[in-house]
Amino acid sequence: MASQAAAQPAWLLRRREHAAELSRQMELPAFHGVPGWEFTPLDRLDLRAYPDGRAADPGSAPRLLQAPSSALSAGASQAEDRPRNDLAREHDSAGPIVLPLQEAGRLCGEVLERHLGSAVSAGEPSASGEGNPFVAYNDARWTDGWLVYVPAHLEVLEPIVLSTVHRPQTFLHHRVLIVLEEGAQAEVWAQQLSAAPEGEGISNGVVELFVGPHASLRFIEAQGLSERTWMFGAERAIVERDGHLQWTALGFGSANGKVFLETKLAEPGAHASITGAYATRGAQHLDFDTLQEHAAPNTSSDLAFRGVLTGRSSAVWRGMIEVDPGAQRTDAFQESRNLLLSKRAHADAIPGLEILADDVRCTHAAAVAQVDPEQLFYLASHGLPENAAKRLVIEGFLQAILERFAGGALREAIGDALQRRIDLVLAA
Repeated sequence: MASQAAAQPAWLLRRREHAAELSRQMELPAFHGVPGWEFTPLDRLDLRAYPDGRAADPGSAPRLLQAPSSALSAGASQAEDRPRNDLAREHDSAGPIVLPLQEAGRLCGEVLERHLGSAVSAGEPSASGEGNPFVAYNDARWTDGWLVYVPAHLEVLEPIVLSTVHRPQTFLHHRVLIVLEEGAQAEVWAQQLSAAPEGEGISNGVVELFVGPHASLRFIEAQGLSERTWMFGAERAIVERDGHLQWTALGFGSANGKVFLETKLAEPGAHASITGAYATRGAQHLDFDTLQEHAAPNTSSDLAFRGVLTGRSSAVWRGMIEVDPGAQRTDAFQESRNLLLSKRAHADAIPGLEILADDVRCTHAAAVAQVDPEQLFYLASHGLPENAAKRLVIEGFLQAILERFAGGALREAIGDALQRRIDLVLAA
């Protein structure tokens, strides 16, 4: 670790030291005591039980998203801590730059210094930042992560696939930083996986997305951690003038998970489409806290989350549409719908609006329901076994999520991932 510290630029070392000091002053949020943490109790979490660790080799875990063969895949090599592909380029290259964050500080220092921690930081006044001890831990102690940098007006034709694999019995701090300059276009798939199906530990991630003027980013993140692992995430996107963000979050794994997912439409013409899907079983608990912040006039956003739950599992979605003063002609929508497959499964859907402008259109919808027994009876009366009937109901419920994607490799990969997860849920 000493050699790594010596190789880091001075500004980054100062950031780490400041975050370490903040983390020493913070306590874990008390259940029911801290806004944003009311639904995820941390009383059974022992941070001292797991030492800090590095990510495992990406080949040690099965993929959650099956990328096309033409995709540009990247994964940290345990032996050399270098990209296992041809994506790493010098900063003056005309192509995209994809680097482990440890190397990005040396090779792309000005990009890293300008953006790292400017969207999510332990000292930033946002739900995912200020007062969140896991952000402070991450700021101070991250070891793994990726920088994806796409220069102005460059269109990356194939998906860029990033993999981070949690090693059991460790506390992993990792980050993803994606920067698209003006007019750039890219699609990035990020997978968070476990090296051992039954491995315990803590995964603590930060994601920062920067979509420049007239740029377009499709970002897909899929979480398939061991169902015995704690998972924390602080994620924020900033979209500039006429930029477009399509953000998809799939949550399947972890024993307990808390994710802050925030989007800021920072300049006129910015648009974001946020899609979430999760499927839980056993005693899993997932907690999503989303924010659509409209900070400029003539911006738009839409969010759709859908969950399928069985066993004693539980899920929370709390969403806020925030319209800042002067952000006139905002058009924003959010919905959360949950399908319960067992009587002991539980879901909360809590939409919210905070509107400080008077020329806006903001709407929301939320629903939690059991599988309709009349539907199952109708399907059973036509000769379908119970599991096959449930599958048809679930597929119909999730179809609205898939329809948010155009046909092609991305829609196929998301559909396949959902199918495999539903197989596990129904088998529970």
